[in-house]
Amino acid sequence: MSEQRYGEFVLVRRHGDGGHVAELALDRPKAMNAVSTEMARSVGAACAALGADSGVRVVVLTSTHERAFCVGADLKERNSFSDADLVRQRPVARAAYTGVLELPVPTIAAVHGFALGGGFELALSCDLIVADRTAVVGLPEVSVGVIPGGGGTQLLPRRVGAARAAELIFTARRVEAAEARELGLVDRLVDAGHDRAEALALAGRIAGNSPVGLRAAKRALRLGFGMDLRAGLEVEDAAWRSVAFSGDRAEGVAAFNEKRKPEWPGE
Repeated sequence: MSEQRYGEFVLVRRHGDGGHVAELALDRPKAMNAVSTEMARSVGAACAALGADSGVRVVVLTSTHERAFCVGADLKERNSFSDADLVRQRPVARAAYTGVLELPVPTIAAVHGFALGGGFELALSCDLIVADRTAVVGLPEVSVGVIPGGGGTQLLPRRVGAARAAELIFTARRVEAAEARELGLVDRLVDAGHDRAEALALAGRIAGNSPVGLRAAKRALRLGFGMDLRAGLEVEDAAWRSVAFSGDRAEGVAAFNEKRKPEWPGE
């Protein structure tokens, strides 16, 4: 396993043969991973590097803090901001959330403890969320005079529907793990302390598949969602054409017929 640090608060670990699973660990334990300007800048930089790395097949977003995934924006830092400071910080903060959202490979959040506000938005920016039974999630921004600004008003209704998202955002309530799974706020619920291991195991299974296929499938899923069926099928067809004549497709068919594990060329 190799490690690389981005600034003080973000650690990237590469797992498995070939390092195809990348773990992006939020590592600001003294502040329960509250997203400061510096931390946001580091998340954005790490995502840019991972997105440009053709060897990465899956990204897992984790936390080094025992009791929190991420408690959202650093309100202590925000308290010292002038209006001009807040304006200057906004593109940096947005780049962190969109950096996770726009990763071209499958992404999995491993959530335990508090995932609130911007912390839950980081998880919502991933394709899948694995949570343990200590997880508490929510978007409480209206209780401090703002709104979810890391994608929450758009990502949450896409996950659970408009009315349920409205109830959760308008009430600012926190949702514990069992209810979160029931409502579809998280996808898998595991025993306490097992969220990271489960997410990495899931990532390992995904990473065994064609990297060309994975990226194209994610592109089709993301671009087609919300379109009418006819337009969505055109998106799917374009994604299919991008892989149909690839080295990965040729290797996948050959490996199937030869009853062996594929050796993906990744192109």
